[in-house]
Amino acid sequence: METKTEVLQELQKIPWFKEIKPELLQKIVAIAHLRPIKLGEILFREGDKEDFLYIVIEGRIALDIFIPHRGKLRIYTVEPWDLFGWSSVTPAIHQRTAGATAVLDGLVVAIDSSKLRQACEEDHELGYLVMRRLMNIVAGRLLVTRLQLIDMFASPEETNAN
Repeated sequence: METKTEVLQELQKIPWFKEIKPELLQKIVAIAHLRPIKLGEILFREGDKEDFLYIVIEGRIALDIFIPHRGKLRIYTVEPWDLFGWSSVTPAIHQRTAGATAVLDGLVVAIDSSKLRQACEEDHELGYLVMRRLMNIVAGRLLVTRLQLIDMFASPEETNAN
């Protein structure tokens, strides 16, 4: 089993965590652990109960949603230093909004969502930093999803009607 020093070392590789004061970073390290992942491993399914926020250290994770009459659709591929499972940190969403499957072997940092929410409530400086980062992620994912929807539902080229 890894030590908290190893979790800290992995988080310190991520540019976003270099901006955080050491005492705030230690609060995150205290509620996090490293999790090796294997190709094809399902980390969670759409609709599962929330539990962890993940940050990819190595590997790739496919995020997918189920669309009736179409099946599973990949909406995003999470790369190293990006996070996923952000809905588990929001106060209102109590289930996963997508599924997550490992596309490559790798390593993720898993942060306990309920403890992270509690830490953010208790320390508003930490809460502001975490929520600012999450808002950037959510905004980026909404843009990607919007572009995919435009592509998916685009009208076919019109033929000359005359």
